[in-house]
Amino acid sequence: MAIINGYPVKIAGTGKYIPEKVMTNFDFEKFLDTSDEWIQSRTGIKKRHIAADDERCSDLAYKAGLAALADAGLQPDDLDLIIVATDTPDTNCPCTSAKVQGKLGANNAGAYDVLAGCTGSLTAMLTAIGGVACGVWNNVLVIGAEDFASVLDWNDRSTCILFGDGAGACILTRSEEGGPRFVSGEIVADGNKYDLITIDKEEGTPSPVLRMKGSEVFRFVNTHLPPFLKNFCEKSGVTPAEVDFWVLHQANTRIIDGLFKRLGVSTDRTLVNLENYGNTSAASLVVTLDESMKEGRIKRGEKVMFTAFGAGMTLGALLYEA
Repeated sequence: MAIINGYPVKIAGTGKYIPEKVMTNFDFEKFLDTSDEWIQSRTGIKKRHIAADDERCSDLAYKAGLAALADAGLQPDDLDLIIVATDTPDTNCPCTSAKVQGKLGANNAGAYDVLAGCTGSLTAMLTAIGGVACGVWNNVLVIGAEDFASVLDWNDRSTCILFGDGAGACILTRSEEGGPRFVSGEIVADGNKYDLITIDKEEGTPSPVLRMKGSEVFRFVNTHLPPFLKNFCEKSGVTPAEVDFWVLHQANTRIIDGLFKRLGVSTDRTLVNLENYGNTSAASLVVTLDESMKEGRIKRGEKVMFTAFGAGMTLGALLYEA
């Protein structure tokens, strides 16, 4: 675990971009053996947004980045670094973040991508916090963005109903003395479970396709995430009950409910938007952060816990004093 409160770092602004096209559960009934009731009861999802034919991951990320800059009152030239967390980049090379840097006109910023499954944006945040804390960068734009429509098998009922497209962003910068700060952070992985969620080419497919062993992922998360968070809280000097608000990766409402039950925390201490967006992977955490900030759910002085899990299999957590 990293203790990262030696140099205060704060969230200076947040933003999101959600594509206009909506796909409801009823739309899946037209071509799959499924139903709105079946999907809702097992996942909590009612609808998801799908990128337009002329929208790619970099377009979604760019628009979320613009929103975060406006919220922070910063200009693109104020940025030192842009990190895009994504599992669905425009191309393997060049990195999507470089395209976003060009679109923004962030002339002073470096750029790189993070590929860490649904834990990607939390991983990018932890990296950015460390860089700002030690003085390497002043202002870092972290974006989680996904164009899952490009990698879904629309005949695979076990995956295509789960995912949606979108982007969220936050800007991390130096904090004033006594101001908001990140306290601690941790990421872990179990590479022996690498094949539970994959995006790869298959025989007869021209482009990568998402595959997921859903029941095994569900068991892994329910088995490993609660003790990971309990241990992280203990090392960070808090109990789960002392955390005022939780910013969670949105994958399945049953996972969220089960996690809070095991931690002994009320679900009113979080914001759940899964029903509107589905699982937006690396975008999920920062989209939820933006909505939590805009709705006033995160208040000055509160302890805020970020947590995510994803392909790899990976787990991560960040503790923030707002």
